[in-house]
Amino acid sequence: MSIEKVRMYFNKYGIDDRIQEFDVSSATVALAAEALHCEPQRIAKTLSFLADGHAALIVAAGDTKIDNAKYKAQFGTKAKMLSPDEVENMVGHAVGGVCPFAVNEGVDVYLDRSLKRFVTVFPACGSSNSAIELTIEELEKYSGSTKWVDVCKL
Repeated sequence: MSIEKVRMYFNKYGIDDRIQEFDVSSATVALAAEALHCEPQRIAKTLSFLADGHAALIVAAGDTKIDNAKYKAQFGTKAKMLSPDEVENMVGHAVGGVCPFAVNEGVDVYLDRSLKRFVTVFPACGSSNSAIELTIEELEKYSGSTKWVDVCKL
């Protein structure tokens, strides 16, 4: 199961005990915010795109949307989200639990600057009922991020 991969990944850093699992779904920004009792914008949603034939993840604040013009300027192509089947096969996590941790080989991870306004954020942990609170510095470290981008609008 995907959450177990993430748990083993975080175990290497001694923070697997910080993963929170809920009795309710956290598969969307609204549901995650409700489960965590936090503002929706602090949910670090992970969006999955097809880029040069492989998966690229963009982690962004929960209150943002992809700005197509910014995306095209950054990546040189139109934003094309992966289908749910492609997400699970290419990324290694199912929709609702997609996160930038313990992903398949060859997946590029980008962090959107919309996250920088927060001290901590809550990304998922590989299942539709999990999350972890991380500082922005921790998110940078543990996500294996390729770089910061500016591809969202509020």
